[in-house]
Amino acid sequence: MSIGNTVSLPREAAPECSAAAPEAVPVHVAVIMDGNGRWAAARGLPRVAGHRAGAQAVRRTIESAIRHGVQWLTLYAFSSENWRRPAAEVLDLTGLLRHYLRSEIAELTAEGVRLRFIGELERFPTDIQTELARAEVATAGNTRLNLVIALSYGARGEIVAAARRVAEAVRDGRLDLAALTEEGFGALLETAGFPDPDLIVRTSGEQRLSNFLLWQAAYAEFVFLDTLWPDFGEAEFAAALAAFARRERRFGARPG
Repeated sequence: MSIGNTVSLPREAAPECSAAAPEAVPVHVAVIMDGNGRWAAARGLPRVAGHRAGAQAVRRTIESAIRHGVQWLTLYAFSSENWRRPAAEVLDLTGLLRHYLRSEIAELTAEGVRLRFIGELERFPTDIQTELARAEVATAGNTRLNLVIALSYGARGEIVAAARRVAEAVRDGRLDLAALTEEGFGALLETAGFPDPDLIVRTSGEQRLSNFLLWQAAYAEFVFLDTLWPDFGEAEFAAALAAFARRERRFGARPG
């Protein structure tokens, strides 16, 4: 059984911006933002320049999600494996994160965006952890778009952590293992209370999940774009939504 359908859309095939029919718009779009380094290398620039350009693509994507009526947008910004990158690059990434947390919150609040963060946030410096918590509190009343940023996130680690909580609850007599359901297990994940993604988009031509939302992606549709992340914009977002609108979602049921 396939975890979902896939399609590759080369950059030149992206259509002009056109909103999908409201009933076809996914509630939750998740994006694996890939290609910053290759974008910079192709221009003879340092990798940090690619990350800065990628931050501008994040802004365009948020605007596109709001414009099209998407209610939840999850962005894979920093994986748990990214800590293995060269120390200088990790320092650049955390510096950019610190900068945008301090400079973007007012604008996101004005646009009605609620920020949430998932991942091993305790691995970041204390001041960044403080900024993350402050951003969640400052935007908690916003309802136009739920923006989830995955930072130091890995789906396998998330699932293992949930399994540990199940084992502890059974050991302590707080849970009858026979009564555990998929819904109950899902409630132990970091995305508890979030809708599962309807559509997962990955840029840069790669076609894999890279340890992203493995449990939650069970019935997601997939769109893979050749576009490098810093070049991602409204046309690419609209192309992904259009591809989603053409899918027949059966959630494992036989065709009618």
